[in-house]
Amino acid sequence: MTKTAKESEPSVKMTAVDPKPDIDAAELIVETRGHVRVLTMNRPHRRNALSQRLVHEMLVAFVEANADPEIRVIVLTGVGDLSFCSGADLKDRRESDDEGKPFIPFTQNVERYLFEAILETNKPVIAAINGPAVAGGFELALACDIRIAADHAVFGMPEAKRGMGAHFATVVLPRHIPSGIAFEILFTGEYFDTAQAERWGLLNHVVPKDQVFDKAIKLAEAIARNAPVSIRRMKETVIKSSGLPLAAAMRLNEGVSPYQSEDRREGARAFAEKREPQW
Repeated sequence: MTKTAKESEPSVKMTAVDPKPDIDAAELIVETRGHVRVLTMNRPHRRNALSQRLVHEMLVAFVEANADPEIRVIVLTGVGDLSFCSGADLKDRRESDDEGKPFIPFTQNVERYLFEAILETNKPVIAAINGPAVAGGFELALACDIRIAADHAVFGMPEAKRGMGAHFATVVLPRHIPSGIAFEILFTGEYFDTAQAERWGLLNHVVPKDQVFDKAIKLAEAIARNAPVSIRRMKETVIKSSGLPLAAAMRLNEGVSPYQSEDRREGARAFAEKREPQW
């Protein structure tokens, strides 16, 4: 981020896409692979932009996956390789503006704030970033716990260039990377590539675009083989202890305790018997 805007901002190719989508097609594809729930944004004609319908379907899917005792990990991705998610569907917003409908802040809507709902999901969420993730699409990736990106992906928060607020990223991004870098990303609206994102610690893995989903599934299955109670406790502790003084964080006792669970006893038995545990 030390070069000029023209030198440092990776290009996002605007390849033509299907102008006539199937309006009856699901905007979110929901699949189950063993203990892994896969959620795939299915709006390639709009670069998987977040329509009101897609946001609602995602909220329902995350709530259901979180409540399902058979689901241990969630993988979020998008159709194609043109985009993971391009953020809010500005075409929808423009139509609402033309109709005189007021803009209702996400935190004041009748439904939960999508990014907050993902962040607070008790189960690990892996973003399989299959292409560019910008604006709300970048925030969507930030809401996930683990991020695996295709090597052609780019990222950015162009809200300052659109008159938007980037509320979630403004709060969360400085918690992931040094504040000076976060400020520059937010204030300039410039894009950055996977090499920069990986150097700053925003990405867990960068792989060729044809390997990103398989990498995410492999990691999800490895996590799913571990004790569900332990994983949930770790996730909740990380989220709920954020910002707390150390003494207060150490005394958190949220959810089911793995130390008093059947998972702990089964883990010990399996280790002693040299077999895989049955959670």
